[in-house]
Amino acid sequence: MASPRPVPFQPVPPPPVLPLGARLRSPAGLGLAAAILLGLVLAADLFACFADQMEAEVAHDLLGGVDAELSRRANRADGLYGTAGIMQGVTMVATVVVYLCWLWRARLNAEVFEPYGHRMKRGWAIGSWFVPIGNLWLPRRVVLDVWTASVPPGARVRNTPVNAWWTLWIISLLAGRAAAQQYDAADTAAEVGDAARLMLFSDALDAVAAILAIVVVVHLTRMQRRRLLVPPGAAPAFG
Repeated sequence: MASPRPVPFQPVPPPPVLPLGARLRSPAGLGLAAAILLGLVLAADLFACFADQMEAEVAHDLLGGVDAELSRRANRADGLYGTAGIMQGVTMVATVVVYLCWLWRARLNAEVFEPYGHRMKRGWAIGSWFVPIGNLWLPRRVVLDVWTASVPPGARVRNTPVNAWWTLWIISLLAGRAAAQQYDAADTAAEVGDAARLMLFSDALDAVAAILAIVVVVHLTRMQRRRLLVPPGAAPAFG
């Protein structure tokens, strides 16, 4: 009878070394704050859509001549248009600060879930948003990597919410810049109306993008909380 063939030695690979400073922490609080502020961005966008529509209507009416009533409407429309811009700026700045704090925490968690699943270093989670031209696609790459790393094991990765949010937001951003330049260069009521309608398109897209951004924040936060609360194997150590 032949003796059993020896099994070749197969060394057990060491556990992956986590990146320095990476530890599991719940993103729920920051996620809730980011979602609320994105809701304020949505409200500001809807108000801006109303102001854009009024500006476009007044510009159209000015083509037939100016009277006292129309002059008052024009002043009111200009005031609402300017107020909408201020509201959008304030809500955007506040949202960016909280959103980046949330994304940083989500990125740290994602490094624990999947240490080798990120195409960019940790600092790019924030720095990518401030790179000229590059900020049109680099932040999406960061968010996609965090999203993929946070999907529960065995679940199907669906990137549609991230891609839809990013696509609409970039189109809105580019259209808004074009509308602002067109508005500043406008010399006639017709040109003002064209700029206002383009801005209406931009603000409407931004409103939809804000809704999708809320979906991304809420869903990504839930995925990470699920992995924090019910992890495979040993329970995680919260920091």
